Amino acid sequence: MKFRTNCRIRCACALAALMTSLPLCAQQEMKTPARLKIEVFDAPTAGTAAGLGTFALGNNDEGAIVGYYVDSNVVPHGFLRTPDGKLKSFDAPGAGLGAGLNQGTVAYSLNDRGLVVGQFEDDNYVFHGYVREHDGKFTQIDAPGAGTAGNQGTLAWDINVEGATAGIYVDSAFAQHGFVRSRQGEVQEFDPPGSAGTMVCEETCLNADGEITGFYLDANTVFHGFVRRADGDIRTFDAPGAGTGAFQGTFAASINAEGEITGYTVDGNNVSHGFLRSRSGAFSLFDVPAASTASGEGTAPFSINLAGAVTGEFLDANGAMHGFSRSPRGSIVTFDAPGAGAAATQGTRPSTNNSAGEVTGWYVDTDNVGHGFLAKP
Repeated sequence: MKFRTNCRIRCACALAALMTSLPLCAQQEMKTPARLKIEVFDAPTAGTAAGLGTFALGNNDEGAIVGYYVDSNVVPHGFLRTPDGKLKSFDAPGAGLGAGLNQGTVAYSLNDRGLVVGQFEDDNYVFHGYVREHDGKFTQIDAPGAGTAGNQGTLAWDINVEGATAGIYVDSAFAQHGFVRSRQGEVQEFDPPGSAGTMVCEETCLNADGEITGFYLDANTVFHGFVRRADGDIRTFDAPGAGTGAFQGTFAASINAEGEITGYTVDGNNVSHGFLRSRSGAFSLFDVPAASTASGEGTAPFSINLAGAVTGEFLDANGAMHGFSRSPRGSIVTFDAPGAGAAATQGTRPSTNNSAGEVTGWYVDTDNVGHGFLAKP
């Protein structure tokens, strides 16, 4: 199903292949603890061979987690892990379940009301989005402009508290575009001006106000960030220091309820650096001190919570992944899940952080098998 089982900083270039005041609860400084308590988990029937395993992609403020696992037959299945640690697997209706085909179901995100959004790939390798309700009922999502051939279709990645969803679709010419869908089913398709391929980022890129962030590729194969307001107005931006060469530039990765955006740049030396962008457009830049400064490595934030705390990964000199949490005041703590490998493409890869600062994601062990984790302050 061509998922991100070992997705790292370099994965951003894969797009070219398919192409303020805080509420009272958030006003308290979210101090990043010196150590995080890390729980690891696996789906009961997850495969144990290289490239298989369990991959956690999103958590909500209630402590629930969603993601997917790949079984020994190379079939992906979605899962929902409840706050008490119980894990329920599911398959979207119409998902391809043939052995060795790598089709199946992925859950990307869930809101605080328990609605889950994701995608599945059918027997013809066509993608479809879905929303899964509390009672297990599925609603299929297909953008009007989505193609119907293999490796085309609709990929739903984000859901907000109102039940609106966002993601991308691939048209009949294999061009990539963004979409947003209301809870009532109205779909709007969009591209930033000058886009040759649009990427709505994954899991935490649609906020409660209906604002969407992501990045796009221009005609010169340079990436730029964008934010789309609820009224459809799209603003593009480039973070300071972003490179202007092929597959360099700005990659927006998450937006919170305050309109703050985090992400990373790839500079002229192909090194990644983290950034924060305020609603007004002001930037602050940062790097994890232990991050490698070699080409293809560096620091990559993936999620920002309501308080402004950020989580993501950094790569060391061996190309191994490590997690970090950055407090709203800028203090950084790094962490590794127990059992994480230390070779290239192995290690710890955070996905999202909730308002309590709990981080979920996955790690890849020394046998290149994926496992889910939850890191708590």
